[in-house]
Amino acid sequence: MLDALVIAPHPDDAELGMGGTIALMLARGLRVGVLDLTDGEPTPRGSVELRSRETAAATAVLGIPWRENLGLPNRRLRATLAARGLLAGVIRQVRPRWLFAPHWVDAHPDHVAATRLVEAARFWAKLTKCDLPGEPCHPERIFHYACVHLRTVRRPAFIVDVSVTGAVKHRAVACYASQFPGDAPAPTVPERVAAADAWWGSLIGASHGEPFWCREPLGLTGFADLR
Repeated sequence: MLDALVIAPHPDDAELGMGGTIALMLARGLRVGVLDLTDGEPTPRGSVELRSRETAAATAVLGIPWRENLGLPNRRLRATLAARGLLAGVIRQVRPRWLFAPHWVDAHPDHVAATRLVEAARFWAKLTKCDLPGEPCHPERIFHYACVHLRTVRRPAFIVDVSVTGAVKHRAVACYASQFPGDAPAPTVPERVAAADAWWGSLIGASHGEPFWCREPLGLTGFADLR
């Protein structure tokens, strides 16, 4: 059973958006899994086999104990009923307390479709008298992370201080060499992500930060961890 299930439209989205938070949660003993919805191919420099090896390498860098791929079509990702059932079945299998999905406003159609799919599958996962595998499960919250195609940046609900895990995040991102080649024009995607992490961190007095959004009210039992 997982504390958090990070759902990514493509391999590398989880690392880019919240790799530091994943590493931080794991370091603090939380059970974290990643579900990639597609294999991310085709791309100009990638292949299914290469992307699989890069994903395995990034997974090892972050120390993620559970990672699977739902096998949905890249570039044509849609929140269909069939896809909803597949994802709801995984949610019922791993039973996460929290779900993480891309921000609901994004330039990439796959990212928007992924978040619609996550929201619908969360609801379906709690159904009784259905043909879904496993027992009903309703994760407490959906949190949203930023992807590199996010162009409209809204005020986040909170920013996680990832100063101590920023370096491991960027090592994981570097595993996707087919997607972020060293000869790409500056600033490269990893450089843009590093700059964004530094900026978000500066807003909370940290060297690195990752923003998150939530459409539902959040509760606090104290103020000790606020910055």
